[in-house]
Amino acid sequence: MKSFKEWLSIRLVKNPGGMVLIAILLFNVLFFLVSAAVISALSVYEGETGVSFIVAAYYTVAMVLDAGFVSSVSEIGTSGVILTVFCLVVVLVGMITFTGAVIGYVTNYISHFIENANSGKRRLHMSGHTVILNWNTRASEIVNDLLYCGTKQKVVVLVSGRKAEIEKEIDERIADTIARENAAILARYDSLPFFRRRALYRKAKMKRNVTVIVREGDVFSSKQLHDISLEHAKTTIILGNDVNNTICKFEHRERLEDQGRGNPQTIKTLMQVADITAASYSDDNQKIIVEITEDWTEEIVDKIISYKQVEGKCNIVPIRINKILGQILSQFCLMPELNAVYRELFSNKGAAFYSHEETVEDDVAHAKAYLTEHKHAIPLTFMADGRKNYYFYAADSEKDIGRHSSHSMDEIEVKLNHDYWIVQKNVVILGHNSKCRDIMQGFAAFCNEWGKSDREILRILVIDDEKNLEKLNYYKEYPFVIETVAAN
Repeated sequence: MKSFKEWLSIRLVKNPGGMVLIAILLFNVLFFLVSAAVISALSVYEGETGVSFIVAAYYTVAMVLDAGFVSSVSEIGTSGVILTVFCLVVVLVGMITFTGAVIGYVTNYISHFIENANSGKRRLHMSGHTVILNWNTRASEIVNDLLYCGTKQKVVVLVSGRKAEIEKEIDERIADTIARENAAILARYDSLPFFRRRALYRKAKMKRNVTVIVREGDVFSSKQLHDISLEHAKTTIILGNDVNNTICKFEHRERLEDQGRGNPQTIKTLMQVADITAASYSDDNQKIIVEITEDWTEEIVDKIISYKQVEGKCNIVPIRINKILGQILSQFCLMPELNAVYRELFSNKGAAFYSHEETVEDDVAHAKAYLTEHKHAIPLTFMADGRKNYYFYAADSEKDIGRHSSHSMDEIEVKLNHDYWIVQKNVVILGHNSKCRDIMQGFAAFCNEWGKSDREILRILVIDDEKNLEKLNYYKEYPFVIETVAAN
């Protein structure tokens, strides 16, 4: 008895729902058996045997499911009032212990099922999808850009909180893009007849081909990463945490300083993801994109790559996001026309970069030979990745890489104009952010490229608050910063 009580106590704690279901089933089975035996005993005719136990059991179940069946049961045998009263008791008890209990249990189970689905506790069986871990101000643009892929995309986002807010942000971003693109398509066909215009629009209009599932959970949890089928994902993107999700300026400054000292959350997440994607049961050739904001994290990520990256399984790609954005901002500042180039090449809309697996012995010879037979793609460069060799192209779509179009054209001679010199640029920088140093490094690279005195081609004025100017030593290491002004 002591062992049974111990077992029962453990089961009630571990699986209370299952124990309640077992109790309901056992009680009702016993109740039906006893009721059938009593009805069989009471339904005795004078000098004859009453209904059998099997028939009585059928009567019992029929009465519980349909109370009106009591009139048919009470007429059998000669017991009369006693049998009728007993049948009424069976109906009343059965309605509570069987009908009510089972309906209540099933209703509770369905509610629990829906609650688990909404909270993200149920396992997702997916493959070939994109996983985004964490969320920041750049994440919605990643999802939005997948609209231009031309094929159906599946995205699973795992975040620690703000699920409803993130879902709303994604829906609004995608809806805005679809409405804008479809309006542009309609305007393009505006001069055509109505039916022709509608037919072309239906064929060319942008559709929502991205399915996004947002789940709340712990990105460090191996179980929850398995629950979103991380081992079968096409790409996993590990984003850095934002420092902007607060209205308190002191908390914002503290987060900004912490970010400059490294991002251990990114390291811990990468360790978990690398262990899963490098396992034997995971899909081959998975990509892990890691967003990095400073040197400390980059050094640790490089060490993780050397120890955790498995050839043919997972390919870890670190992205120095602040450095790249800083360089692009400095380039846009000096040559705004580059914005049109980057807008096209850094998006899935229009021309983009594609890799094609092929063996190339001579990089330059391949490019020359390719250009004589193709005019829909531009060969860029060759890269060996482990056992596989890739050549990279710029094209409108991946199918354009293999399109042959032999054509003859006159050779065009191109010469450098050594007399060209860029006009001096004057730049004013207001305020600061986490990319200040990277922006300045971009300006420094520009000045070094021209090989003359920095102030001959670039002059920068920085207006910022005293504390940040002091933190950056008033930009004294950059000769092209001609003055700094402390202002609120």
